[in-house]
Amino acid sequence: MSQTIPSKIKVAIIGSGNIGTDLMIKIMRTSEVLEMGAFVGIDPESDGLKRAARLGVAITHEGIDGLVKLPVWPEIGIVFDATSASAHKKNSEICNAAGKVMIDLTPAAIGPYVIPVVNGDDHLDKMNVNMVTCGGQATIPIVAAVSQVAKVHYGEIVASISSKSAGPGTRANIDEFTETTSKGIEMVGGAAKGKAIIILNPAEPPMIMRDTVFTLSSGATEEQIEKSVNEMVAKVQAYVPGYRLKQKVQFERFGSNNPVSIPGVGIFEGLKTSVFLEVEGAAHYLPAYAGNLDIMTSAGLKTAEKIATRKLLKKAA
Repeated sequence: MSQTIPSKIKVAIIGSGNIGTDLMIKIMRTSEVLEMGAFVGIDPESDGLKRAARLGVAITHEGIDGLVKLPVWPEIGIVFDATSASAHKKNSEICNAAGKVMIDLTPAAIGPYVIPVVNGDDHLDKMNVNMVTCGGQATIPIVAAVSQVAKVHYGEIVASISSKSAGPGTRANIDEFTETTSKGIEMVGGAAKGKAIIILNPAEPPMIMRDTVFTLSSGATEEQIEKSVNEMVAKVQAYVPGYRLKQKVQFERFGSNNPVSIPGVGIFEGLKTSVFLEVEGAAHYLPAYAGNLDIMTSAGLKTAEKIATRKLLKKAA
């Protein structure tokens, strides 16, 4: 007999930019287990703070120090951090010390990396979980899909997003983006060696997020890999409907007559898999071209809802 969830968990969002604002809208429109408690920024004139105020959410423009002064602070159970990798350390220390779970949407990587469709149930009791990066959320599931059926010697991803969808926080974290995503390809995706590249494309009209995933693997057939990739795409689509393959999975085989040399890997003989993705946003805040925004906030929301559901069921037991 299934249990009925008795209430919702109040949450706070630190960071009033694109990511934080989109996440707030998603929570208020769609979540059955999360309730907005506070919205936090540092610029009193930011669109996000003004929007939150209009929606009746408690706000502060004094950052984490302002959050802990709000009357709602004791009721907050989960805090999303949509600021920057450099700011996250202080935010996490204060929130964790107060018993609040942190969902880290920066590349700070203090807590374990979480990709909902790959290891979303593995860290539900952690006090800090890291959502890697938008590029990681889009591409690591594909590397993991190949790893589920083959040995992945090397995984490389290229994430291309519209420059209009990259706010100040994203731009300030470019170096952390590549480092964190590369590690995520290895630690969550299962590749022996990972590499990540991000491109901010200034094209007009703005382009939809595009991601390319390359893997070098052995031990599985083309049919096995393609089946695993297609199944993984369907799983991501369950919470990011705009996530899709641009074309069929592509393959190239390297043998003794045409081996390839990969820095850090050596001479490789096996199967190269190329996967081309497109992520269209739900346009909750920025237009639909901002798929990078949508997949990051959707992943954070999915993870927080799992954590909240676990907390509520424990409370009801």
